[in-house]
Amino acid sequence: MISEFTRYKLLKFRRLTGVLELSGGLGTLIGLAYYKHLVIFSCAGLALLMILGIIVRVRVGDPIKSIIPAITLGCLNVYLVFKFITSIKM
Repeated sequence: MISEFTRYKLLKFRRLTGVLELSGGLGTLIGLAYYKHLVIFSCAGLALLMILGIIVRVRVGDPIKSIIPAITLGCLNVYLVFKFITSIKM
């Protein structure tokens, strides 16, 4: 992963990205068990990270084959955001 962030010229954001990804995943798990509103914020944050990841990969010129995982995870997180928004009764 260090070589990827070096190639993207984003090495200084490597740890921040890791912390945000772990926080999003943990927030999603905790939200599923205890607090449904947390799922919305966690998945929205993860979706934003995936969108930014897609933009970076496109700008670097990566082939579509290497961008597909980010697209898939981004779409999954957007789906979860809308699913939990519609399931929570205000």
